[in-house]
Amino acid sequence: MTQATAGSTVSLHYTGTLADGTTFDSSKGRDPLTFKMGAGQIIPGLEAAVDGMAEGDSKTVTIPAADAYGARRDDATQQVPREAVPDHIPLDLGTQLQVQTQDGQTMPVTVAEVTEDHVVLDANHPLAGHDLTFDVELVKVA
Repeated sequence: MTQATAGSTVSLHYTGTLADGTTFDSSKGRDPLTFKMGAGQIIPGLEAAVDGMAEGDSKTVTIPAADAYGARRDDATQQVPREAVPDHIPLDLGTQLQVQTQDGQTMPVTVAEVTEDHVVLDANHPLAGHDLTFDVELVKVA
């Protein structure tokens, strides 16, 4: 039976949940997730969990935050003056925006707080700081 190892292209079905049981993502009803082992295309902890699995294997794994999206970082939030945000930009809590960094790169941020005076933008990944549980089924190894 073919096992997932570095360099293999694998396809898997998964459901990802948080500690409270909330599902944050799933491949149910979609094509399986396909990626190349060792290419850094998925979070490290999930790739490590898939390593050595064979076609048809299923398992449930909990990935600590450090091996998923990392810890939440307070320095990844920035408070900006409300007047610095153009009026046409939606500022509902949880809205995801793209901002341009000083070096010209774009970065996704989430509106975390809005007052009359300021807006707090959060550049942490929405799953940062969370341990993630995945139910995985390895569908194919090539």
